[in-house]
Amino acid sequence: MLVLGIDTSCDDTSAAVVEDGLRIVSNIVSGQSDIHTKYGGIVPELASRQHIEMIAPVVDEALKSAGIGLSDVGAVAVCHGPGLIGSLLVGCSFAKALCYGRKIPLVAVNHLEGHLLSPFLESPQPEFPFISLVVSGGHTSLYLAEGFGVYRELGRTRDDAAGEAYDKVSKLLGLGYPGGPVIDRLAADGNPGAVDFPRAYLPDSLDFSFSGLKTAVLQHVRRQGAGIKGQQPPGLAPSVLADIAASFQAAVIDVLIRKVQWAVRQNGARQVTLAGGVAANASLRQRMKEMGVDEGVEVFIPSVPLCTDNAAMIAVAGYHRALKSEFSGPELNPAAYLPL
Repeated sequence: MLVLGIDTSCDDTSAAVVEDGLRIVSNIVSGQSDIHTKYGGIVPELASRQHIEMIAPVVDEALKSAGIGLSDVGAVAVCHGPGLIGSLLVGCSFAKALCYGRKIPLVAVNHLEGHLLSPFLESPQPEFPFISLVVSGGHTSLYLAEGFGVYRELGRTRDDAAGEAYDKVSKLLGLGYPGGPVIDRLAADGNPGAVDFPRAYLPDSLDFSFSGLKTAVLQHVRRQGAGIKGQQPPGLAPSVLADIAASFQAAVIDVLIRKVQWAVRQNGARQVTLAGGVAANASLRQRMKEMGVDEGVEVFIPSVPLCTDNAAMIAVAGYHRALKSEFSGPELNPAAYLPL
């Protein structure tokens, strides 16, 4: 079965065609980073307006690239949350109108489930049960995946998500937006042990907390006599900035890896997956693989394009829900907050 996936959860307009929940036939993503960079972060109103402009041509391109028409589509899977409500409205409204007009079954997909199932788009694929770390700009959560649609949350962030912390630290260092890629690149030239930033391990819990780390970076920069508020801190040499970036990143990754280790040991899991936008981070990917060797578990990480938001992962989740006849109708509404 061919599933058309649609994702407008944040600032990327994406549409994809996936066959049988396994093979990507097409996967089109229209980004908006050029629009939001000058503001230092995503402006929700601008994001939703851009989705309105791009949703039809992106879906058309996905179908054209797949060499199919709407009559060949067995179901349309649309992300209905969590995310920016204005952005979600665009995708949901378009998908509902498309399905109503062409009599195509509609499937509602949780964005987090899409990330969790993204490793199934490549080979080899994980086998249930497995531990999944979903880490992005809006979410940092640990799950025990026991089957398609059967997930148990083991822990989540109590404040900032890891990706959100990256963006905020990047902004206060004057490094721009998005923060994840720029800090990852800068950290490669820095000393991760230069600054002893705190690690909020939260003993006896698989939850995360990164707000204290973000504050610690802010205080450290201020102690250097540097200004904040989105400007390049004066007086900080490039090597010092690289050390701060590397030390911050090491603190984030140490916590993420430690929590996955705890989850593996507590649940006796033999496989682990890493997904979400922050899973594109080179250091995190390497540390996760090293953890797998140390713990004797298999680690599955999607290729970088499948870590960031895309509609192919929505189509995968939609395919497995369609197999269970879990369809939605015109009454479907998006939700900014939607636990998995």
